[in-house]
Parts: sequence; C-alpha cells; structure tokens
Amino acid sequence: MKNKGILIVVSGFSGAGKGTLMKKLVQEYDNYALSVSATTRAPRDGEEDGREYFFLSKEDFERKIEQNGLIEYACYCGNYYGTPRDYVEKQLDAGRDVILEIEIQGALKVRKQFPTSLLLFVMPPSVQELKRRLTGRGTETAEVIEKRMVRAAEEAEGIEEYDYIVVNDDLETCVRELHEIIVAAHNTPYRNEEFIEKIREELEVLSKGEK
Repeated sequence: MKNKGILIVVSGFSGAGKGTLMKKLVQEYDNYALSVSATTRAPRDGEEDGREYFFLSKEDFERKIEQNGLIEYACYCGNYYGTPRDYVEKQLDAGRDVILEIEIQGALKVRKQFPTSLLLFVMPPSVQELKRRLTGRGTETAEVIEKRMVRAAEEAEGIEEYDYIVVNDDLETCVRELHEIIVAAHNTPYRNEEFIEKIREELEVLSKGEK
C-alpha cells in the first residue's frame, strides 16, 4: 500500500548547518523532496531563484498571502519567508517526504495545519561553535551576526515544542540520524490510521466466520 509522505519541518539556529544537512540528506536518500521557500530577502552570492529560494518582491509575497498560496509565512530580520502550498501537497500525495527548512514560528503554524508533521530542531554542539560558523560564512556584518545570536536565544525557549533534537557536530553522523528518525516516524500508529482500520475490519470479518 502506498502511504502519503510525511511533512518534515526542520528548524534550528542560523549557523547550525541545517541547510547543508538537508541538501546532504536529499543527496543520500531518494524519497525526500526539499521544499523551496519564498522570501523577500536579496539573494546571496551564488544563490539562484527557484533553487535556494523563490525571491519575491514584498508586493508579490503579500499577494500570495491574500490568495492562501502559502502554508505558513513569517517575518524574520526584516524579510518575509514562506512555504508555497501547491508543491508541498503534490509531493505528499505522491508518497514523498517533504522537508521544510523554516524557523520556529512557521513550524508551529505548520503543525496546526498538518498534525502528523514531524518537527526536528538542529542544534550546534556549543554556542561558541555557533558563533564561529556565523562569522566564518563571511556573508554578514557583525551587527547582523549579533542579531542572529539574539534571535537564537529567543528560539531556544521554544525547542520543547519539537519532536526531536539533532546535534550537528559531524555531518555524516547527523544525516544518518535524521534519516533513521524519519523512517521510524513512518511507523507510528497515528500516521497509519487508515491501515490499522483496514486490518481491524478484516479481522472482524474473519472473527464472524465470513469470507
């Protein structure tokens, strides 16, 4: 029987390495679809529209909000970020697991719309390593890095809302752990209610001596 895919929401502090993890996960295993978010922020060097993000104007983004074309959206560091609805629902119906890399506000909104979604929070091995990674990217000013560290402190208050945490120390180990968690999640009873009900109905028929 072909099950629907699971919607997997991955969050984490900026600099925790969640983007690298997700790309590696999709490369290593073939049942994942990485959802591309829409944003109003400017592209960084090397980023392409439709690959890392759909880069939209503020006006275009707000039009999508009005048309209910986003599963969730939020404003982060002065820019909109959101998840286009059509792509996600199409992939789930096809049986693929869809990964959303979004921040904590959006994750909790998704959980309300998709109760069987799986929420994962990626953490660095230490705060010192987090700051080192942010500084090492070389793409942001000291002021922006400071804002991201303040934001991380705020996000740390909501980690308990997630199903699992994954510490991103060694990339290969972390990717394997993520995959194992997702595989196990497919077998939880509340994600298999239709299958369980089908078995119950067949057992009831047999118990009555019917063929």
